[in-house]
Amino acid sequence: MVTAGLLTSGAVLPVTHHADEPAAANGSTADGSTADESAADESAADVSAAAIGSAREKPKPPRAPSPALGAYLDYGPKGVRRIAAMQSWLGGRELRVGHTYLPGDVWSNIEGKPEFLEDWAAWRKAKDDRLFVLNVPMLERNEEHVPDGVVRHELRRAARGDYDSHFKVLAERLVGLGVPDTVIVLGWEMNGETYTHRCGPDPQSWKKYWNRIVTTMRAVPGQKFRFDFAPNRGRDDIPWTECYPGDDVVDIMGMDSYDQPPGRTFDEQVNEPFGLQEHVDFAAAHGKVISYPEWGLFRNGDNPEYMRRMLQWIDTYKPVYNTLTDYCPHGVWQCGQNPKSSKMYRALLYGFKPEPVPTPTLPPIPTPTQPPRNCLPLDLGPWVEKWLGGRICIRLNWSQREDG
Repeated sequence: MVTAGLLTSGAVLPVTHHADEPAAANGSTADGSTADESAADESAADVSAAAIGSAREKPKPPRAPSPALGAYLDYGPKGVRRIAAMQSWLGGRELRVGHTYLPGDVWSNIEGKPEFLEDWAAWRKAKDDRLFVLNVPMLERNEEHVPDGVVRHELRRAARGDYDSHFKVLAERLVGLGVPDTVIVLGWEMNGETYTHRCGPDPQSWKKYWNRIVTTMRAVPGQKFRFDFAPNRGRDDIPWTECYPGDDVVDIMGMDSYDQPPGRTFDEQVNEPFGLQEHVDFAAAHGKVISYPEWGLFRNGDNPEYMRRMLQWIDTYKPVYNTLTDYCPHGVWQCGQNPKSSKMYRALLYGFKPEPVPTPTLPPIPTPTQPPRNCLPLDLGPWVEKWLGGRICIRLNWSQREDG
């Protein structure tokens, strides 16, 4: 990702609103000071997050024990600062995912300069349950619309190991910054036409290259990286199944899914070839958890029904994380052109906190009763003692006064 624009599915779009304190789409401020909580009483109030009519009964991928919610808010330090502001807009709903992209212009940026990563690393380390997600380009000049012939040549060089050293540097920097458990979204949307790291010109070399990168980064001492394979929804330029590099080098089966044709309706997005259902089924067959690193509105406009159905889908299939792309035209907080979808998103997520686990109430421990001094207890059996309310004690030296 570069400063001139922000990446989306198949396009580079200008940033339309990236002030330090962006206005919320429904008129409230980014710090949530004028949040309209009545949105939760509107059309989304009757939505059951556990139900989804279009989901077929098929084997499901492993469920994340504690699904993490996030949003892409900016690639640099502004993105870190805006997390707290969006949480406030959501009535305290915690964003546990910090998501950014390494620039793909030159190798020195793909290696992850410490000054770029240190703010994200500090945010991640502040709480144990946070997740840092980093999109990593596989080749430089990643957004320059490089011809297929050049891409093919570069992929073959990469498959021989010519670029391994760059990813060793990146891995060492992430470990050194204290974020060895970073989720690496490597070569995202590889089934499309946009990026130089696309798979189509030479799928076999692309898969060998992915394997080299993962092997190189896993060899760095102290690493705990998880690698996320995240194609575009649908076939796009090439079926993403032809790019899948193997179960041993993929930890998470992701998908970038925007509300755009060929899926005119959410059901079409579910059922199209290589769509949402095939993604879930593929992950289940390979024993992988799923993710949605990028999702949001796009060419179908302000579409609250899409927002409702996508959040239901996420609730049903429990991805390990999901991050809404929150800038125009995709977003709901920093983008004012989707007010209906913004209201739906906020209504479904506003103020939600996991219910605390109740602490069991234990019965009091009985205090043993000591017999009085100079007293001989009689053993009359449990039934008689229960009827009498306790043991009978015969006092010794009854004719003498007891001292004390």
